Amino acid sequence: MIGEKWLAGGEHLITMDYQPIEDYGVVGNLHTVALVGKNGSVDWFCFPRFDSPSVFGAILDKNKGGYFRIAPTSSDLTRKQVYWPDTNVLVTRFLSADGVGEIVDFMPVGTRDVFDGLIRQVRVLRGSMSFRAECRPAFNYARDPHTTQFAPGGAKFITPGLSLGLASKVPLQPFENGAAAEFTLDEGQRTSFELYKLSSPKDDQRLGLSDQESELLFHNTIEYWRRWLSKSTYRGRWREMVHRSALVLKLLTYQPTGAIVAAPTCSLPESFSGTRNWDYRYTWVRDAAFTVYALLRIGLTEEATQFVSFLDARCHETNHIGPLQVVYGIDGRHDLPEETLDHLEGYRGCRPVRIGNGAYQQLQLDIYGEAMDSLYLYNKYVTPISYDLWHYLRGITDWVCDNWKGQDESIWEVRGGSRQFVYSKLMCWVAVDRAVRLAQKRSFPANWRQWILTRDEIYETIMKDGWSENRKAFVQQFGSDSLDAATLMMPLVFFVSPTDPRMLATLDAINRSPKDGGLVSDGLVFRYDLEKSPDGLKGREGTFNLCTFWLVEALTRASQSDPARLLDARLVFEQMLGYANHLGLYSEQIGYQGGALGNFPQALTHLALISAAFNLDRYLDGLDGGANVMSP
Repeated sequence: MIGEKWLAGGEHLITMDYQPIEDYGVVGNLHTVALVGKNGSVDWFCFPRFDSPSVFGAILDKNKGGYFRIAPTSSDLTRKQVYWPDTNVLVTRFLSADGVGEIVDFMPVGTRDVFDGLIRQVRVLRGSMSFRAECRPAFNYARDPHTTQFAPGGAKFITPGLSLGLASKVPLQPFENGAAAEFTLDEGQRTSFELYKLSSPKDDQRLGLSDQESELLFHNTIEYWRRWLSKSTYRGRWREMVHRSALVLKLLTYQPTGAIVAAPTCSLPESFSGTRNWDYRYTWVRDAAFTVYALLRIGLTEEATQFVSFLDARCHETNHIGPLQVVYGIDGRHDLPEETLDHLEGYRGCRPVRIGNGAYQQLQLDIYGEAMDSLYLYNKYVTPISYDLWHYLRGITDWVCDNWKGQDESIWEVRGGSRQFVYSKLMCWVAVDRAVRLAQKRSFPANWRQWILTRDEIYETIMKDGWSENRKAFVQQFGSDSLDAATLMMPLVFFVSPTDPRMLATLDAINRSPKDGGLVSDGLVFRYDLEKSPDGLKGREGTFNLCTFWLVEALTRASQSDPARLLDARLVFEQMLGYANHLGLYSEQIGYQGGALGNFPQALTHLALISAAFNLDRYLDGLDGGANVMSP
C-alpha cells in the first residue's frame, strides 16, 4: 500500500513499505489485540497478552518484524474496511472487476479454554478471486529463532517459550521460515485460517477448527460485543462515534485484572524527527481513572468495578515514590524497565524502538486527583466503597497533604527535570476535595482540619502562582508565562466556574493560533509550546487529540455566559470527528500533514471524545442546568 514518508523539514517521499498508522483496524479478546491493515496484513500482534513480546511486528520493521498477510493476487483493487455493526469484528473488503472478496478478522472472547487466538475467515461474495496468504512470525520482537513444522491441517511455529499453530483449509507451503498458500475462491465459497496457542508442540492432533466450530465462534463473538454495548445508556448525537469509542476502551481492557492499557502498541512515533517513541502497553492510573469516568457517563459500570478492584490491590502495596505508582503492568507489577531494541529500524525508520516505560520511576502528583475523582464517582453512581479501601484512601490523602508542594513530571511526563506544574497542583486539590466530600457523604473518619486547610491552601496557591497577569491566563508552571492545554481541565473538575473571568481569559488565550501566542491550529490543540516549554526531548510533535476534546468541553461549559461558544464547540468537535480514521479510531496525535501520529488506538483520545460528546449533546438540547450530571 502506498503511503507517505514524512521528513523532518515537512517534505515527504512515496514509499511502498509501511502503511499509514491510520490505515489499521484492531481486533482483540480482552487479553491482547491484532492490528490489521487495509491491505489484509496483521502487522502487530503481541501474544498472549498486551505486553507480551510481539509475534508480528512489521509495523516496527518491515523486513524483520514479521506479519500475517492475506490479500488478493490482483493489484487492481479497491480496498474497504469496516466493523461489523456494534462489534469489534473487522471486515476488510476487496473489490475488483472479477469479483468481491473479504476477510473477516476476529478474536473470540471468553473462550480461551476452547480457542485462544485469531481467526481469519476469507470469503468471496461475487465472481471469483485468487488470494495469497503469507504467515511469517518473528517471535520476541524478532529476537528469537523458531522452527516451522508442517502437520495435518496446517503448520506449527515452535520456540522454547511459545508455540503457535496455523490451521488452514488450503495446503500450506514453506515460505521464509513461515508458511504460505495460494488459492482461488468462487462466489459463495469461503475458507479460514486460525492462529492460536498450542498446548503442546508435540500434539499430533489435526490442527484447526471445523467449519461449524469457526462459524459458531464468529456468531458468539458478534453476540458478545452486541450484548456488552447494549448496556450503554447513551442516546444522543454522534452515537455511532461514541459507541465506537466505548468499544475501543473495552478492547483495551485486560480482563483478568481490570487493567486498562493506554494503547496496545509501542514506539509508533509522535514525531518523525526526534525520539518521542514510547511503549503504551501498560496501565496508567490516570488513563484508567479517566476511562472509568467516561464509561460511567454512558452507563457502562462493569469496567469501573474491575478497575476499582485493580486500584484497591495497588493501594495495599508499598512504593518508594508515593502511595501509588504512575504506571503498572497489566498484572499489577511495578517494574517496567525501559530498553531499546536496536535491531529494529522502527516505523518508517524512526528509531528508537522502546519497550518498557521509564515513567514508572517518575513522580506525577496529578494521578492522585484522577484516582480519587474516579473513586468518588464510583461510590456515588455504582456502589459504596468499603471501609478497608477508605482506610488506604485516607492514607493517600494525608500523603498528598504532606507532599503537594513538591516538584514532579506531571501529566506530560517530561524528561527534562521535575517542576512546579500547575496541573499537578490542580489535581492535588481534586484529590483532597474529593476525599473531603467522600468522607462527608459516607461519614468516614477523616483528618478534617488538615484536609480542609490544605485544600484551601492549594486553591489560593494556584490562584496566586499559577496565574500570569502578563498573559492573563493560567500557565503551565509557577513562574512561567507558557500556556498548557491541561489548564482546560480546571472547569471540568469544578475547580473554577466555566464562566469565571480568569477561566474565560485562559480559554481565549489558548484558543489562539500559535503565531499569536496560543495553542490552537485550525481547531486542533497543541498541549504546550515546545519552544517556550522544552520538555527534554528532541523533535516537534503534532496536535494532541485529548486536548482538542478538552477544548470542546471547556467551550461547551463556557457557553453559559456566551451562547456563541456553544456553536464554536460544536464546530471544533465535528471537525475533530473528521480526523478519525475510516473506522472511527484515533491515535494520540495528528501530524502537520493531517496523518495519525503516536500509539494507536489511544485510550485517552477515545474517552475524551465520549465525555465531550456527552456534555455537548446535553447543552445543545438545552439541558445545561443538568449537564454536569457527575458533579461533586
